[in-house]
Amino acid sequence: MERQQTDSPARKQQVTPCLLSAAFFGSLGSSFLYGYNLSVVNAPAVYIKDFNNNTWIERYGEPIGAETSTLLWSITVSIFAIGGLLGALSVSVILKVLGRKGTLLLNNGFAIIAALLLTLGERAKSFEMLIIGRLIIGVDSGIALTALPMYLGEISPKHIRGFIGQFNSILICLGVFTGQVLGLPELLGQVSRWNYLFSFLALPALLQMCVLPFLPESPRYLLMERRDEDGAQRAFQRFLGKKDVSQELEEVHAEARAQENLHTVSVLQLLKNPAVRWQLITIIITMACYQLCGLNAIWYYTNGILQEAGFPSNVLPYITLSTGLIETLAAIVSGLVIERIGRKPLLIFGFAAMAVFFSLLTLCLNFQDRASWIPYVSYACILAVIASFCSGPGGIPFILTGELFEQSYRPAAFMIAGIVNWLSNFAVGLLFPFIQEALKSFAFLVFVVVCALGSIYLYVVLPETKNKTFMDISQSFAKINKIPTPSPGHEVELVLSTKVDINGQAQDILKMESSF
Repeated sequence: MERQQTDSPARKQQVTPCLLSAAFFGSLGSSFLYGYNLSVVNAPAVYIKDFNNNTWIERYGEPIGAETSTLLWSITVSIFAIGGLLGALSVSVILKVLGRKGTLLLNNGFAIIAALLLTLGERAKSFEMLIIGRLIIGVDSGIALTALPMYLGEISPKHIRGFIGQFNSILICLGVFTGQVLGLPELLGQVSRWNYLFSFLALPALLQMCVLPFLPESPRYLLMERRDEDGAQRAFQRFLGKKDVSQELEEVHAEARAQENLHTVSVLQLLKNPAVRWQLITIIITMACYQLCGLNAIWYYTNGILQEAGFPSNVLPYITLSTGLIETLAAIVSGLVIERIGRKPLLIFGFAAMAVFFSLLTLCLNFQDRASWIPYVSYACILAVIASFCSGPGGIPFILTGELFEQSYRPAAFMIAGIVNWLSNFAVGLLFPFIQEALKSFAFLVFVVVCALGSIYLYVVLPETKNKTFMDISQSFAKINKIPTPSPGHEVELVLSTKVDINGQAQDILKMESSF
C-alpha cells in the first residue's frame, strides 16, 4: 500500500517545460542531424559527381575515370559510418570529463566545422573537403547517438522515461524527412544550390548551443560521478517542477550504495562481468538487428518500384516524401504509446511485422509484371516496413541501452552499442549490393531471417522495463545471469556490515598495538 501511494503522484506528474526543452533541443542538435545526414546526400548525388569530374578535369586536364568516380562517391557516402565509429569509440572519455550536457555542447563544434567544409568545398574546388566534412559529421553523429540517449534516460522520471527517450527516434525521422524536403528541385536540390543543403547543418547545432547551456546537467551524473548533491537536487527540481525531490534523490543514493566501491568501468571490465552478461548480449543483438533489419537497403528498390507503377521520374521525389512522413508519424505514435504498451511488445511487434511485410514484398517483386496493381502493393509493403521499424526498433534500442545498465556500466555499454551500430551500418552498405546481385528480388529474405530471429530472442530473454528503476531492471536479469537476487534493503545492510567490519578491524589493530 505504501509503495502504491508513493507511485501515484509520480504517475500524475506532468511533463515540465524544462524536461520537454531538454528533450527537444537536445535531440534537435544531435539525432536530428544524424537523420538529416542519412538522406541529404541523395538529392545532390548527380551534382556532386559532376563537381568531382569538373574538379578532376581542372586539376589533371582529363575527365575522371568511371571507376575513380565511383570510388570517390562511395568514399564520400560511406566515410560517414567510419566517422560514426570514431565518435562512438571516443565518446566515453568525453562523457567522463565533460558530462552529458557538456558532451552535447562540444559536439556542436563538430557539426559547425562539418557544415563549413561541406559548404565551401565546391567554391574551393576540393572534393577532399567534402570527404573530410562527411567524416566529421559522422563523428558528430557517433557522439550524439551515445550522449543524447544517456542524457534523456538520466533526466527522465521512470514513468515517462520511454516517452522522453523516443524524442531521439522522432527527431531522427524528422531529420530524414527534412533532408528529403530541402532536396526537392524547387528548394535546394539544384545545381546552383546543392551546397546550401550542407549549410543547413549549422542551424540545429546553433539552436542547441543557444538553449542547452541554460538547462541542467543530468542529476544522476552530478550526484554519482561528481558527488554534487546540491547540484543534483537543483537539477531534479527543475526537471520535475517540484521542490520535494527526496524520493528521486533516495533512488539514486540506493543505486550509489549498491555500487559504492565501483568507479566507471571500462569496456573490458564490462565484457568480463558475469552480472551484466545477458544485458550486454541483449544490447548487442538488439543494436545489430536495428541496422541489419533491412531498412537502409529498402531505399534501393523504392524508385524502381514506383517507376514500374507508372509514375514519371520527375514526380518520384515528391512521392518518396511519403516514406519520410510515414517514418515521422510512426515514431510519434510510438512515443505516445510506449508507456502504455511497453518496450518489449513494441520491439517484438516491430521486428515481426517487418518480417511479414518483407516476405510480402519479396512475393510482389517476383510477380511485378503479372498485373498492373502489384507495384502499388509493393510500395504499400515498403511503407508498412518503414512504419513497423519506427514503431519500436527505430528508437527503443537506444532507450534500452540506458535502461539495462546502472550508472557505472552505462558509458562502456553505450560504447559497445555504438560500435555494433556503426559496424553493422557499414556492413549493410558494403555487403547489400553483393547480396542483391546474387539473390536479386529474394535479397529481402535475408532480412526476414534477421527480423524473425531478433523478435524470438527478445520474446524469450528481454524483461519489460517500463516504470521500473534502473536497479529493478538489473535485478530482472539476476536469474538468467545466475546472480543471487538482492533482498529489499540489501544495499543498506551491505554498507552497514562493511562499516562494522571496518570498525572491528580497527579495534583488533588497537588491541594488538596495546599488547606491544
